[in-house]
Amino acid sequence: MGTISSILQTAQQRAKELNLPYEGALTPKEAYEILQSAPGARLVDVRTRAECDWVGRVPGAVEIEWAGYPGMQRTPNFMAQLEQSVDKESLVLFLCRTGQRSHTAAALATESGYADCYNILEGFEGDKNAAGQRRSTSGWCAAGLPWQQG
Repeated sequence: MGTISSILQTAQQRAKELNLPYEGALTPKEAYEILQSAPGARLVDVRTRAECDWVGRVPGAVEIEWAGYPGMQRTPNFMAQLEQSVDKESLVLFLCRTGQRSHTAAALATESGYADCYNILEGFEGDKNAAGQRRSTSGWCAAGLPWQQG
C-alpha cells in the first residue's frame, strides 16, 4: 500500500468528492494499514453489543454502541462515552456493519470537536451478495483483515 500520508490524502479526496462532513473515507484495507502504522490511531466500532458478540469483533477496537439492540434507539450518551475513551486529538476511524452508522458517528464526532474522523466504507460485513449474505463481497471480513468471533 502507500504511506500513511498518501492513504489519508486519498481518503480526504474521497470525502471531498462525496461531500462528507468529516475528514475522510477509508476502505477497510486502508484503515487497517493506518491502524498498523499510525501509533495514535483508534478504531471505534459503533455496532451493537449483540453484533460484536454474535458476528465478531476487531481486536483492539474501542466498542461504543451508536444504537442499542433491540429497537436500535440511538445511545444518548454516545459522545460522553467517546470522550471518555478516545482523545480528541486522535486519528479516529469509525466502523459499523456497512458504513452507515459509522458515517453518522463520524459526522457527530467532527461536530463535537474531533478533527481527524474517518469512516470505514463497507463496514465490518459489507454489502449483501446475490444470496442475501454479507461478508463475501465487501467489508472488513471480505478483505481478509483480522477479526475474532465474539
